Amino acid sequence: MDTDTRVVAIGGGTGLSTMLKGLKLHTHNITAVVTVADDGGSSGMLRNDLGMLAPGDVRNCVSALAEVDPVLGELLNFRFKEGGLKGHSLGNLFLAALNETSSSFDEAVKKFSRLAGIIGAVFPVTNEAVTLSALLNNGTLINGESHIGIHRDGINSGIDMVMLNPEKPKAVDGVIRAISQADIIVLGPGSLYTSIIPNLLVDGVSDAIRESRAVKIYVCNIMSQAGETEGYSAYDHLSAIERHSYEGIADIVITNNAPIPDGLKDKYALEYAHEVIIDEDKILKRAKLVQGNLLLVRNDRIRHNFSRLARTIISLKNLS
Repeated sequence: MDTDTRVVAIGGGTGLSTMLKGLKLHTHNITAVVTVADDGGSSGMLRNDLGMLAPGDVRNCVSALAEVDPVLGELLNFRFKEGGLKGHSLGNLFLAALNETSSSFDEAVKKFSRLAGIIGAVFPVTNEAVTLSALLNNGTLINGESHIGIHRDGINSGIDMVMLNPEKPKAVDGVIRAISQADIIVLGPGSLYTSIIPNLLVDGVSDAIRESRAVKIYVCNIMSQAGETEGYSAYDHLSAIERHSYEGIADIVITNNAPIPDGLKDKYALEYAHEVIIDEDKILKRAKLVQGNLLLVRNDRIRHNFSRLARTIISLKNLS
């Protein structure tokens, strides 16, 4: 294990937390920078009821990096199914309690991380209560992260851009420093417009990535996502990230090239999701391309194989 390799992973959702499980097998110097724009489910209820930032993605990352006891990780993700707590996860409620006794959300996350005994560090990208909005190609404006992925507004309803309100919220202390000191910066995997890009809209984050001497990697999703990236190729994903940050943000793009079973393709098609096509010629005009068998199928869902993905990322430390 190369415990000295400093990795900053930027994103949110299950994609980021799953990747962290693999990365911690290779380095203990991990910093997760996590979006807080979620306004659905348990996170949305706590935002509305307590005025706190969305805890869900942060909780997932803390759980992934927890080393004290495997049972603790399971408890943090335990979700109540009945009664007044229905829909809430125990970890979200625990983080909500810590937030009530802390001066800021990132302070609560630090306490939460210490109690969970995590490897590395987890930072919410900002302490400001941000709302994510999406402007569609047809001019429609959608407000709220939870509404973006479920919209279906005709054939011209692709996303043109996403915005944060307030614009350019201040980054949490430590985020910019971690980026500037990183050996590897990873964007993704995860929902393009609702998990990855919102972090890049926080004041100073894109500039810090640009100025960092780290190897910068984008991990492309294996499947497109309904309401966000329908019909997108790998290059389209990269282009959207550049449109919200700067051209050349990724030195390397990682993609899966393992075949997807036809039956799963058909099942995903019913959800308006399809395999992301790897358009090599276009990507190579922007970045190096690394392909490999990164496919994991679990419970009929397509995921990245986190151990193979982590090995691939760490192997690219000196390749830029």
